[in-house]
Amino acid sequence: MARGESGKIYVGTRGLGRVYEISDNGRERTSRVVVDKLNQPAVAMHNGSLYVMAIDKVLRYDGIESNPNVQPVDLTAKFNLPPEQHHNWKYIRFGPDNKLYVPFGAPCNICLLPAEGYAQLRRYNADGSNMEVVARGIRNTQGFDWHPVTKELWFSDHGRDWMGDDSPEDELNRITRVGQNFGFPYCHANGVADKDIKKDKPCEGVTLPVQTLGGHTAAMGVHFYTGNMFPADYKNAMFVARKGSWNRTKKSGYDVLMVRTDANGQNPQVTPFVTGFLDDKTDAFWGRPVYMLQLPDGSLLLSDEQLGAIYRITYARS
Repeated sequence: MARGESGKIYVGTRGLGRVYEISDNGRERTSRVVVDKLNQPAVAMHNGSLYVMAIDKVLRYDGIESNPNVQPVDLTAKFNLPPEQHHNWKYIRFGPDNKLYVPFGAPCNICLLPAEGYAQLRRYNADGSNMEVVARGIRNTQGFDWHPVTKELWFSDHGRDWMGDDSPEDELNRITRVGQNFGFPYCHANGVADKDIKKDKPCEGVTLPVQTLGGHTAAMGVHFYTGNMFPADYKNAMFVARKGSWNRTKKSGYDVLMVRTDANGQNPQVTPFVTGFLDDKTDAFWGRPVYMLQLPDGSLLLSDEQLGAIYRITYARS
């Protein structure tokens, strides 16, 4: 999800391949399809332009909020997109440096990488020039955000499958310098060596996570809260959405966590923030939270992959 200056919300959809524009005139909400038949598109707003990035295409819609019929500028050739679809679903954001940050996941559950362009996080100028690899060894990040004070980038990462119900765990990572290696495919979670892809000292030189997030919980969106609607102790706290396991004996995730750290980004304290999508007794679930977007009034939008819904979370003192 991304918000324009006019208040319009733009939403990418993985399964449908559409991008929606949602408008609210104070009386009713309406939606329209901006573009259709893309391969798992993500969205970001920058300087009045909507950026849409799919696995094999990059489009920019200039001035779309005032001109709904604007034709896109095709930037695909500038971005040198690798072709594999597996774990290549995009989540894109512009950072404090005005660069566009783009993940490129591993094209497998676990493997030696077939080419240089996978298992990494890149950043580009807004026009696709000056590509730089920010971090490597990232299996599948589907969410990241910058700390409001330190400006360090934090991201979630999915652990590999078929090493048991509880290992390796998903990760919450922090980038403190450009070029860090986060372990894939040799090292996972808090120093777990891979059972299939082996090498001597697999975790040597690897940056380990600040916090692990449970086995196969599918940690997704990461958002630092900067608003004033929630109580003061929520300021600069981090929310992490976990859309939930698909191959675990007992399901886990289906919630949003709140993570607080000290001023140095250490000593994480994890507490539940949004629960109720999963019945622990029956293993039935009815929602899979994925991404968050903060509105100017301090409320929080939360998207649900299961129902295709967007919820608004507010707080009021009783």
